[in-house]
Amino acid sequence: MVTRFRTRAFLISFVPFALLLALSFGLIQGLVQSTVRDGLRASLRENQLAIAHIHAKSDLQNSRFLNVAGENPALKAGMELLLSSSDREAARRTVEDQLRELGEHMGFDLLIVSGPDGTPLAGVVRQTEEGSPRSQLVPFHPAQREGSDRGLLLLNGRTFRVASVPVDENDVNIGVLSLGEYFDFSEFTTPAVLLHDGKVVESNLADIPFSELDAALEHCDDQSECNLRLRGATWISIPVQSYGGGYLLRSLENVDKATAPIQSRLHNLFLALTLICVLMALVCSIISSRSTVEPLSVLVSHLRNAVRTGVLPEFEGKPSAILEIQELAENYNRAAVSVREAGKNLEAAYLEFIGSLANALDARDPYTSGHSRRVSEISCAIAAALHLLPAELERIRIGALLHDIGKIGISDSVLRKPGRLTDEEFALVKQHPVIGRRILEGVQGFASFLPAVELHHENWDGSGYPKGECGEKTPIDARIIHVADAYDAMTTDRSYRRGMAHERAVEIIVENAGKQFDPRIVDVFTRLPREALMRQTAVPGAWTQAAEREMAVAG
Repeated sequence: MVTRFRTRAFLISFVPFALLLALSFGLIQGLVQSTVRDGLRASLRENQLAIAHIHAKSDLQNSRFLNVAGENPALKAGMELLLSSSDREAARRTVEDQLRELGEHMGFDLLIVSGPDGTPLAGVVRQTEEGSPRSQLVPFHPAQREGSDRGLLLLNGRTFRVASVPVDENDVNIGVLSLGEYFDFSEFTTPAVLLHDGKVVESNLADIPFSELDAALEHCDDQSECNLRLRGATWISIPVQSYGGGYLLRSLENVDKATAPIQSRLHNLFLALTLICVLMALVCSIISSRSTVEPLSVLVSHLRNAVRTGVLPEFEGKPSAILEIQELAENYNRAAVSVREAGKNLEAAYLEFIGSLANALDARDPYTSGHSRRVSEISCAIAAALHLLPAELERIRIGALLHDIGKIGISDSVLRKPGRLTDEEFALVKQHPVIGRRILEGVQGFASFLPAVELHHENWDGSGYPKGECGEKTPIDARIIHVADAYDAMTTDRSYRRGMAHERAVEIIVENAGKQFDPRIVDVFTRLPREALMRQTAVPGAWTQAAEREMAVAG
């Protein structure tokens, strides 16, 4: 108990420090990350400007090359031949030779000629042949290419930057020449990816598959900066340049990697501060436990014992020198006295109410006066002989007092009828257990007595009422009361017959053991002293149809 209170005192001392530390660390970490992000954004934008400058220079150079290539007489002649010759395959080879010579001279990696309607006619692309260290321009069928002739072009898994120029002869357009070079990622000093229609086609992040990059970038807008998670780290990405045709270049930076050195120092600093705060909190908890926790633990232990035993004993002496704890103990003592007195009054009122209910029922018929009390006493004698617990015995005692409470709802003309009951009248009498349950189930605190009230006419062989339960399915309270009720009903005078002798009543109960009554309870009942059962002098009488009715209705 003391340990638990000390733990709470420690937590009360430590939690404010921990919250303050966590809040400070969070704010500083957020500030650091914000500063790093701003720096990364600035770096990415500088990189964006550098790439744009490089592309501008390249575009200027390509424009000059395009103009020169577009005016090449040999190429024009070859294109006219390709368009007009019947031997298109020979003409196409001639144009491919001219494209290869032009590309090698100008340093292009891709050259394509198309007809005036944009239909690709011939092309060459730079490849490295197996066994040769040098790359060469080789012919390829233009239908193999994917993408646009402007901006970027995807061909055989490689990306090219492409520019086009019209080829005119005597002011008549005879086709289009497209020149391209490999899209080289070596010019990027930061991680970058090239996307085509939202899918990564080029990247300088060699250790990360394109599919993983696609999943990380799927929520990024083409025109804005975005944050993403990649390989468990936080990254920032901004669009660098759009090339048209669905191509977009994005640069990336690893925020976690950039902030890791600073965060490592912050972690070390806050770890030291945390240890200091823990030591301070530990000292505070020790001081608090000596002055407050130990007296409070005594009070709590006292209260727990009261909860376990159901008794509220008063404190003796002063539990602590602290004025507030002394006042708490005094208030507890006053409350304990009040609760004890209230409990006694409630118990007295409760018992008086039970007795009043039983008396009110018995008062309806002078022949049944005292019946509920006698059944209760006999039931308690049986329960004691069965060595039931005191709480069970008390439950049976009160249940027996209330067992016939449902007869309040039965007409006097039926209950006090001197002759044999009709089937309709007998069916009405058999409703009294159900009526009794309905009366009591609306009263708080009577729930434990409901089985005795409702089921005390259930027979061992299942022939009883109202549910037809058999054997031990019927609660033991009801089985005990069933025997006691039948005995008292047979041995007392009623308006329609005289009570029978003790011996004859016991004999009948024994005969019906295993049928109406629980054999074990009957065995215990027959071994009870006669004086425990005989509360009045029984007048011997014959076993008549009226007595049979008592065995069925039992009281």
